[in-house]
Amino acid sequence: MEDKERYENAKKQVMEIKSFYSHLIVYLIMSVFFIVGNLLTSPGFYWFYWPIIGWGVGVLFHGVETFKKGTFGKNWEEKKIQEIIQKDRK
Repeated sequence: MEDKERYENAKKQVMEIKSFYSHLIVYLIMSVFFIVGNLLTSPGFYWFYWPIIGWGVGVLFHGVETFKKGTFGKNWEEKKIQEIIQKDRK
């Protein structure tokens, strides 16, 4: 892998990490608004759990995709391609 290709891969990974942290911050801020809005409008019924749980699952999957390692990452595709190329060369 060339230095330029490594740089591009590292740059892409940094952008994915920034995207995840932005998503996490917006989720935390909006969770507070959901809770406060719920308690101000209908304090007897706690509906804020549903959007927080749903959005939280989305944030969780975003984090897993961003920070995944090993065979669950996108790297496995590249590794498999390289493995097949090596087998074809032999």
